[in-house]
Amino acid sequence: MRGFREIDVNELCGWLGNCGDGEPPPRLIDVRSPGETARGVLPSAELVPLAVLPVCSDDLAGSGPLVFYCQSGARSAQACAFMAERGHDKVYSLRGGIMAWLQGGQPVTQSPQDA
Repeated sequence: MRGFREIDVNELCGWLGNCGDGEPPPRLIDVRSPGETARGVLPSAELVPLAVLPVCSDDLAGSGPLVFYCQSGARSAQACAFMAERGHDKVYSLRGGIMAWLQGGQPVTQSPQDA
């Protein structure tokens, strides 16, 4: 078993719009490289390139659901598997990554590191 679940853009949008159900809102974690995130990120995303995830994974733990995303979904699945192997639950991978997000007509914002 992988220990994580994929979610699609519609499910994530619904989740972000309905955070009053007692569950904390998900943290959006962008695991792309700085060069990729310079082109835009999901609103309120945190930037944690996949290569540095092992160093800061404990900082992400225990903070409610984590939704990882990348360009197309492969690296976010790796991030989720990494977190699940270390006993973290409530980790999700955005199926299709930011490409699916954009194809769904959803907005992106400037990278927080560029602001």
